[in-house]
Amino acid sequence: MQLSTFYELIGYLGSVLVAISLMMQSVFRLRVINLIGALIFAVYGFLIRAVPIVLLNSLIVGVNVYFLVQMWNQRDYFKLMEVKYDSRYLKNFIDFYHKEIRNFFPSYLFKPQPDQLVLFVLRNMVPAGLLIVRPLGEDADVFLDFVIPGYRDFRAGKFLFEESTLFFQQRGIKRLCSAPGNPRHESYLRRMGFQLEDGMYYHTVQTNILQEKEL
Repeated sequence: MQLSTFYELIGYLGSVLVAISLMMQSVFRLRVINLIGALIFAVYGFLIRAVPIVLLNSLIVGVNVYFLVQMWNQRDYFKLMEVKYDSRYLKNFIDFYHKEIRNFFPSYLFKPQPDQLVLFVLRNMVPAGLLIVRPLGEDADVFLDFVIPGYRDFRAGKFLFEESTLFFQQRGIKRLCSAPGNPRHESYLRRMGFQLEDGMYYHTVQTNILQEKEL
């Protein structure tokens, strides 16, 4: 392989990564992939001695690093907001994100019932996630666990399943049960600590001792 061809491959790789980054729904992933692509493209510019390419992509790398540091240091405020099953806002929310919800939960039908617990996960006062469960004794069936685009960095899920355990226990819920959904949602469930049993995913609600002390 000629050296010039190798350089071209580096340039193509950087270009592809930059293009892929623009398809990311998560801002964090967009920044990370865009940074890597720009860094590789800057190396390509250095190898072919194209100063404008080096300068432009070095600037892009710097901008991405700046915003990633800002995102990393930002302390998000999370809060659970319980709404009634017949809330008009709930219906409007689901209608707006109907296609997105279908992608993750193809079999989901919006049929609100009085025995359902409906929770919005507020992230900096933005309704970033929605959880709908039906308590059945100490268990609760998860009908919907959805996070809107741009907030799918697992922080809402960690708040819901790791930091809000006392909320569920105060309502007598000790275990959550969820259908797999699509492969992406199944991967999300495993990352959130759900365990597969007989085709369903289960998550044991454990008391957060630190949270109890703060309360």
